[in-house]
Amino acid sequence: MIPAFLPTLASWPRERVLERLHGARADEARRCLGKGHLHIEDMLLLLSPVATELLEDMARRAHGEHLRHFGRAVNFFTPLYISDHCTNQCSYCGFNARNRQERHHLSVEEIVREAEAIAQSGLSHVLLLTGDARRLASPGYIAEAAGAVRCLMASVHAEVYAMTREEYALLFAHGVDGITLFQESYNRELYARLHPAGPKRDFVFRLEAPGRAAAAGMRSLGIGALLGLDEWRCDAFYTALHAHWLQSLWPSVECSVSVPRLRPSGAQFTDIRPVADRDMAQYISALRCFMPRLGITLSTRESAELRDNLLPLGVSRMSAGVSTAVGTRAGGHAGDGQFRIADTRSVRELSDDLARMGYQAVLKDWEDPGLPLPQAAQEAGNVQRA
Repeated sequence: MIPAFLPTLASWPRERVLERLHGARADEARRCLGKGHLHIEDMLLLLSPVATELLEDMARRAHGEHLRHFGRAVNFFTPLYISDHCTNQCSYCGFNARNRQERHHLSVEEIVREAEAIAQSGLSHVLLLTGDARRLASPGYIAEAAGAVRCLMASVHAEVYAMTREEYALLFAHGVDGITLFQESYNRELYARLHPAGPKRDFVFRLEAPGRAAAAGMRSLGIGALLGLDEWRCDAFYTALHAHWLQSLWPSVECSVSVPRLRPSGAQFTDIRPVADRDMAQYISALRCFMPRLGITLSTRESAELRDNLLPLGVSRMSAGVSTAVGTRAGGHAGDGQFRIADTRSVRELSDDLARMGYQAVLKDWEDPGLPLPQAAQEAGNVQRA
């Protein structure tokens, strides 16, 4: 029996979380920063409105924790969209099934060409992405795609629809190291309104998917809420609660949190809750203080300037050389992307900018004792290691 997160989530009703967030006192938040080990209740205090007065102190602690556990290495990855057909009607997503747009579904041969183009840029960590159209982008198709590109990459992760344990085991057997799956929002009532139709409407099945992936053998779990759908402090707290729960149950699995904000897309979604740049800084700092070893991912949804400014607060992983459309790197497709990116720097430009800040971009890291080294790694003479 795979443990369920739902009872833990239910033990923190939204009313209780909001009351604690907005009833916190500055002296309570200040005491958190003097503690050695933080508890989940402390995360609430660090996310509270009064904690914004302590943001500089939080940032200093977060920066120190990050250097202690991650040094100045920043892992690069890039998404590889292989199919944008979707049966969901997510209100905020450019791949919404009701959106009228040209759709693309790559063959395995086309996927390999895309991966080869990515490898040419120096990147070697890819995230396979699809829409939710199981008949077309089936678990078998995703597994075949992963197996085909695995020899070109140091690691292959998947950001696809929620799967069963057996389906995750199939992906793992074909070389998928980890999964990324955003809950989007932990507000169940809001979630139902945002997902009016399609298999993604099943809140609980999606909520428990990371646990099923861990039970299937995945070595890395990435979760997150899409900031801007609900009160950001609530979803930030629930994301931290989920990450802490996963890490407690599967301590050998690398757990990471993404902090994506809503971006313009073909969905023309307008019911956006504001999330300021300063809010992003508070969220990342609080995460790093609460879980010092947690991976924190910051994508090209954010501008180059903001990504550079947020990096020292605890970011360990960044996307680079990004396209959110299917087949644009080698196939010549010109379809609509899932959303518009904000940081358009090339891999080289981003690497150079980070180097000027004193950080090392890690494009390739073959040191994974759990997997046989791909032939490409055995032949590489100058692999950059973390």
